[in-house]
Amino acid sequence: MALKRLVVEFGMGTDLRGQDYTKAACRALKDALWHNSLSVCPALGYAPEDMRVKIEIAVAKPEKVDKEAVASILPYGTAEVSVSKGGLDIASADGESYTVVANAAAVVFLDVDEAQA
Repeated sequence: MALKRLVVEFGMGTDLRGQDYTKAACRALKDALWHNSLSVCPALGYAPEDMRVKIEIAVAKPEKVDKEAVASILPYGTAEVSVSKGGLDIASADGESYTVVANAAAVVFLDVDEAQA
């Protein structure tokens, strides 16, 4: 068996007023996932639960993201979440608060039999 990369999905999410990096990250992952339906697993004879998903999140303050909350967004499969510096913080007009922008990439892998690949 060999781990094969099958799909890469991208998304963007925001928290407009709460300055909540986890909320923005979860919204970014939902944006990436909720615009498609993967049929590759059953087409290759695997269950959706067999998927391994590497989730990459980018925000201005990576330490403020709850990785477990982000992983819980996946409807099935095994999640591996990493968070790095990126995204964007946009200051409000009064300079007292800011909008958080997060980017997400979800990379889907299957451990496939080489004979099926």
